[in-house]
Amino acid sequence: MKIDIIGDIHGCLPEFEVLTKKCGYQWVDGIPLHPDNRFLGFVGDLTDRGPSSLLVAEIIWRLVIEQKKAFYTPGNHCNKLYRYFIGNKVQETHGLETTVAEYKSLAKKEQKSIQNKFIELYEKSPLHLVLDQNRLVIAHAGIKEEFIGMKDSKVKTFVLYGDITGEKHPDGSPVRRDWAKQYTGKATIVYGHTPVKEPRIINNTYNIDTGAVFGGKLTLLRYPEMEIVSVDSTMPYIGEKFKDFP
Repeated sequence: MKIDIIGDIHGCLPEFEVLTKKCGYQWVDGIPLHPDNRFLGFVGDLTDRGPSSLLVAEIIWRLVIEQKKAFYTPGNHCNKLYRYFIGNKVQETHGLETTVAEYKSLAKKEQKSIQNKFIELYEKSPLHLVLDQNRLVIAHAGIKEEFIGMKDSKVKTFVLYGDITGEKHPDGSPVRRDWAKQYTGKATIVYGHTPVKEPRIINNTYNIDTGAVFGGKLTLLRYPEMEIVSVDSTMPYIGEKFKDFP
């Protein structure tokens, strides 16, 4: 299996295009396909905050559902947009407001189309991906070894939000335990969720959310080569959004 896994895109379409082209993908009829039949993988958080959330979501729907040329597992922002689209009451904050504004600017027919596509993408995607005969796991915020392959509510909370304690930092962000520091499993775990200035590689885990939407980089991990490829973001840089690990 040859798969190129991309960190949190958050509607940053230009960076997505440049990164995939840098890795040999050719954009054919609006979607990136590789001449050597490599697949793309996505760690979730396709939408919110960036300028082209719905177009990114539609491209990933086409790759995963229509073409079956990619793998996707949802992030917490994907979960929130899904709940919005099925009619649940959700707060239009923390980036969702940008996606909703995009959505409301569309004609009714286009609204229904992207709503249906995103709901299908979300409902047909697993909480986390277990690939390559259990050697590779893709989970939005990471996963503990004992949770791999499980689907209960505890696992759902972990893969969407990380190892949260229930406490909050002064800025309102959740306190999270550093699960990757304790990981001792054999499977390679690739995840995002927490923006870092450079990919964080520790104990066979790879955090590839390098904060594209906050002016950092969009990063891709080539598997099984374990080669990291990044492109600079065109978004304004917001340094306080990046986490430093001790």
